[in-house]
Amino acid sequence: MAESPPSPAAPPPTPQRLDPRIWRVACVVCIGPFLSQMDSTVVNFSLATIRDQLHATIQSAQWIISGYLLALALMLPLNAWCVARLGAKRLYLLCFSAFTLSSLVCGAATTMPELIGARVLQGIAGGLLAPMTQLMLARVAGKQLARVIGYTAVPILLAPIAGPTVAGAILKYAHWPWLFYINLPVGIFGIALAAVMLPADAPEPVRRPFDLRGFLLISPGLVCLLYGLEHATQVLGGTTLLAAMALIGGFIAHALRNRETALVDLRLFAIPVFAAATRTQFLSNGATFAGQLLIPLFLISGCELAPTRAGWLLAPMGLGMLCVYPLMGTLTERFGCRAVSVTGILLAGASTLPLVWMTGHHVGSWLVVMAMIGRGAGQSAIGIPSVSAAYAAVPPERLAQATTATNIAQRLGGPVATTLMAIVLGATATRAGAASPGSFLLPFIALMALQALVLAAACRLPVRIHPAAGPG
Repeated sequence: MAESPPSPAAPPPTPQRLDPRIWRVACVVCIGPFLSQMDSTVVNFSLATIRDQLHATIQSAQWIISGYLLALALMLPLNAWCVARLGAKRLYLLCFSAFTLSSLVCGAATTMPELIGARVLQGIAGGLLAPMTQLMLARVAGKQLARVIGYTAVPILLAPIAGPTVAGAILKYAHWPWLFYINLPVGIFGIALAAVMLPADAPEPVRRPFDLRGFLLISPGLVCLLYGLEHATQVLGGTTLLAAMALIGGFIAHALRNRETALVDLRLFAIPVFAAATRTQFLSNGATFAGQLLIPLFLISGCELAPTRAGWLLAPMGLGMLCVYPLMGTLTERFGCRAVSVTGILLAGASTLPLVWMTGHHVGSWLVVMAMIGRGAGQSAIGIPSVSAAYAAVPPERLAQATTATNIAQRLGGPVATTLMAIVLGATATRAGAASPGSFLLPFIALMALQALVLAAACRLPVRIHPAAGPG
């Protein structure tokens, strides 16, 4: 019998079109995180104005930001239990409604303590918006999660870019309460869309009991950890860090004894892909935040550039992110999770080298611009593949637990890395005396070392994303 001719090489896989249902969910659930990010950007930009108009000190005004972030950390461990108790759609509607209503309370505040209290309420509501968005996208997108997250990240990235412009216009033509009142029409619109377009909640087969002991350990532990890291150079900060370590250590021991009912399911970290992806997220966020601390200080304090000029040189990082995020799904489907993440880390590291070179030479504006575009593009290529790999590694019934664990790792990476970077910067400044470009060489080496750790973690990611089929 004659041999059949060899079959031609298979063409590269063509990305499937997204189901209209996925588009509907993606368009609706990105409104909440967009509003939360826009609100934070606007408030950060307007902090000095709010402080002056409420006749408060900068120390008390800082709690407008800190109170929000600490309340957000307090709520993160509750995500999985709340989803099991209320359902994803109901919880999202509740959080989004509470965030919108608390914006009204913020605008109505007449004293600084009232505003700080309202911001704490905003943080409690906003703390679950980001993990709820990821959970609902993961449930409907499946293998296409990387592409969907890439698309939905674009409007959220636009919030920090548009925020200062919006805040400036509001402060020019209106009073500071309108910084918060502007959230009301967007919030009402988003709530109405979510009520109509999000899929109904499936009934939960088993309602988990509330892990009160775990909550009293992990949530205050995370709050103490974030507060202690922010004030690590003070005696109170060091004491708070010790309390955080004791509380978190107590929760780990408790969760290992009560695996089925623990607030955060530590068994997820026994899944190699999930553990590698979460580790990559933690280190990648750390490298991003450490760079955001170090590079502006280098340009302004070390190179003595005017803050306005330094801001223009740093802005192209956002351009790099915006260019790469929409391509992430297609690139991940074509080349695989590990290849895209590793390439992103290498690009971010290579783009940091010109800044290292500038510590001993003159600052070239175009070189800084190109370095920032490269860093933005590189950092954007790390997160989405690793998040997609983490969620694909767990069965659907454990996605809520996975979003809780992943978001805790994401939130902690930045404060831990910035604290370590601040320690390196402080030690270098003490030894070198007056700030100069050369005094930033050691901090940049520390940043490169952190990026090497991200590379080592990403090399443990799977070559391709293979969704889990059943209970694990």
